[in-house]
Amino acid sequence: MEITWYGHSCFRMVERGMASVVTDPFDHRVAGYSALKLRADIVTVSHDDPSHNYIEGVKGVEHIITGPGEFEIGGVFVTGIQTNHRTGKEDTPRNTLYVIDYNGITVAHLGDLSHVPTQGEVEALGSVHVALVPVGDGSSLNAAKAAEVISLIEPNYVIPMHYQTPDGLLKLDPISKFLKEMGLSEVETQPSLKITSTSGMPENTRVLILDYQHG
Repeated sequence: MEITWYGHSCFRMVERGMASVVTDPFDHRVAGYSALKLRADIVTVSHDDPSHNYIEGVKGVEHIITGPGEFEIGGVFVTGIQTNHRTGKEDTPRNTLYVIDYNGITVAHLGDLSHVPTQGEVEALGSVHVALVPVGDGSSLNAAKAAEVISLIEPNYVIPMHYQTPDGLLKLDPISKFLKEMGLSEVETQPSLKITSTSGMPENTRVLILDYQHG
């Protein structure tokens, strides 16, 4: 399966013969980046915000998932787990994390998570091979909290998202803060992540920086 980043919190996941998934599509007038022109069978939305729920930016969508539950669509298993959007404010929107399972390869999209998850929330995620983690603060995790979340989940790969880039319009921290928190000086970027099986994955968590593609 292949994971491609289009900026902010929007990714596309594909595997031959299985349903394709787009996460948190954004309105480029709010988030920046290129206007999305993606196609997918499934769209997941972490919370109700134009930088995360612009479903109009994705064509061919047959299934829209906007909250907790368990779903099996086109051979793909999607589990939504609800968390608080912001700590200590009961009237604020809720955030939904999604674990997306392609033939046993699990990808956790943490949405706009803003707090370190409880032990119960971490256990609900199960074994995570790839974690898509917000790292740029704003309404979600800052670099220090993101590093703490990663240490709890212990994924094989981490792909940071939701941070400042030259094309992003939202005021967020740069990726350098997160890399410093993780004890990394520089990480080579790549266009996408391709995984064929769970064998051969790094035992220690590896941080991957994806180049955002034009949607």
